[in-house]
Amino acid sequence: MKYSGIEGKVALVTGAAQGIGEAVARALAGQRAIVAAVDRNEDGIASLAAELNAGGFHVAAYPADVGDSAAVERAVERIESELGPIDVLVNVAGLLRTGPIETFSDEKWEQTFRVNVNGVFYMSRAVVQRMSRRQSGAIVTVSSNASGVPRAHMSAYAASKAAATMFTKCLGLEYARHHIRCNIVSPGSTDTEMQRALWNEENGAEAVISGSPEHFRLGIPLGRIALPSDIADAVIFLASDQARHITMHDLCIDGGATLGC
Repeated sequence: MKYSGIEGKVALVTGAAQGIGEAVARALAGQRAIVAAVDRNEDGIASLAAELNAGGFHVAAYPADVGDSAAVERAVERIESELGPIDVLVNVAGLLRTGPIETFSDEKWEQTFRVNVNGVFYMSRAVVQRMSRRQSGAIVTVSSNASGVPRAHMSAYAASKAAATMFTKCLGLEYARHHIRCNIVSPGSTDTEMQRALWNEENGAEAVISGSPEHFRLGIPLGRIALPSDIADAVIFLASDQARHITMHDLCIDGGATLGC
């Protein structure tokens, strides 16, 4: 499907080297956006850019740590200088550290918030300062359905995603007068390396779909794990002109796992 308002626009995607971020970068390139792929994984985004550019798309790699405020500012400045004004920002970069609260280390907690919260704040702040001067832009933050539903052994991840979700809504409220739309996409279980790292058995996907009463997980009513492309499709919609009157919205894509909550 062709979406309006994306072709020829500069779109910055964090976490673009793998998983949902890679899927979003590919989808934006397919819509003929000029994609700035940002990730700590320099080889990953370089490979992605080389592949897509060979296919006739326009993708540039910008290695950066989103948890480093100065590095984010440098990357954004360079992108605007080399590619042009950033029209779309998609915050995807994320980190998952699991474990029971009583043994969860300070380091794991701080690592999680450094990427999942600080990274969204640093990148959004750097980009929105520039968007506001131009009186236009769209920002989409990829959060999680765990931002609204407690998960055992995922306290840091759930709390960080809840923070990122509310921050993005506040961002949308503050910058609505500048015609900048800020929305959230909250995936449930999605077939990525992050998800697979949680599986202890070969039938990990089936276990997620079926649910786990001892962990108070209901399972997935639609009976399937999401693909990264399912999430990317929603991101593209919210970034496009088809969603021009949508802001501060949290679109949950979890196959019904949280029963619409």
